[in-house]
Amino acid sequence: MTILAIEFSSPQRSVAIVRGGAGPGASAISEAVETGADGTGAFGLIQSALREAGLERGQVETLAVGLGPGSYTGIRVALAIAQGWQLASGRGGIKLAGINSVECLAAQAQAENIRGRVHVVVDAQRNEFYLATYELLAGGWKEIEPLKIVPRAAVELAGANGTLIGPEVTRWFPRGRPVYPRAAMLGQLAWRRNEFAIGDQLEPIYLRETNFVKAPPGRRVAG
Repeated sequence: MTILAIEFSSPQRSVAIVRGGAGPGASAISEAVETGADGTGAFGLIQSALREAGLERGQVETLAVGLGPGSYTGIRVALAIAQGWQLASGRGGIKLAGINSVECLAAQAQAENIRGRVHVVVDAQRNEFYLATYELLAGGWKEIEPLKIVPRAAVELAGANGTLIGPEVTRWFPRGRPVYPRAAMLGQLAWRRNEFAIGDQLEPIYLRETNFVKAPPGRRVAG
């Protein structure tokens, strides 16, 4: 299976081509990475990854997308690309897989030889943070505490019992260790899945309830 993975949930945005055959695993055969971009290079990254892999767009069988949490704009861009790609491929065309970017980040940390108890920290705005806890072992990783939104004090408390990791963790917690979710890892996680989605079923991971406040009616001002 040939997977194109798109991970735009952090300031380090990446696209990778991952392939797996009949063997026990899959590996990335190309990856394009950029840092600090605002979304204008999305299709350039895709083209770079395809070109490095020697593939055409029509040879991609599955699209894997990082669902966040993280950059709301980046995640929406990735979802829009995946949804449009699937729509253009027609009925029975390309498959879509949505992957939790925090899970991807934990797996990336394990691949970078980080071990022990880690707390994944992602900015949630409003002086709050997404926080999830994992145990990283030589042979894999497991979730200890599921993702939640917490105040800064809760992150500081967690840091006393484990390592804080995340895309921009040192902005708030100097002892943290920067780790980014990478498209190559995202694609490997997607390769292990056998559940796929229709484009409009994929939604960003956003733990807050969405509240809308209706604007008051306009007032007529005497001229």
